[in-house]
Amino acid sequence: MSAAGDFAAAMGDLDAPMFIVTCQPPDSPPAGCLVGFATQCSIDPGRFLACISRANHTHGAAGRCAALGVHVVPETEMALAELFGGETEDEEADKFARCAWHPGAHEVPVLDACPNWFVGRIADRLELGDHTGFLLDPVDAAHRRGGDELGQQRAVAIDPGHPA
Repeated sequence: MSAAGDFAAAMGDLDAPMFIVTCQPPDSPPAGCLVGFATQCSIDPGRFLACISRANHTHGAAGRCAALGVHVVPETEMALAELFGGETEDEEADKFARCAWHPGAHEVPVLDACPNWFVGRIADRLELGDHTGFLLDPVDAAHRRGGDELGQQRAVAIDPGHPA
């Protein structure tokens, strides 16, 4: 196998947590998507890198925002992951009409079904191949319970709204 093939296979074996990223662009409806490429990238200051596919509707919306919401998807919320991973606002699907949420800091939508979340101010945008990395400085957060999060191995069954 080639280096690229081995790399893809090794990464495909991992069970990284899945996140839902939300945003509220000015003068537009809220947007959000399921994200598998994301990680804490600094301890002091605490920072997080959320990567959004350039093919995703949320990518364009996030580009017009000052902040993003990042939600840890509980293992029990597969339907919510399917909503944000399998539906697209390109087809005028109003994801937020189909789930409970409330406005958080910077008016960013906070999903009620996700007890662990944060809103982060966008500190930088990084072009990373077919994704843009949004470097986030947390400005508001909630940690209401520990537990199992939805992993990439279960989420792979979701038919994506867009190709990667």
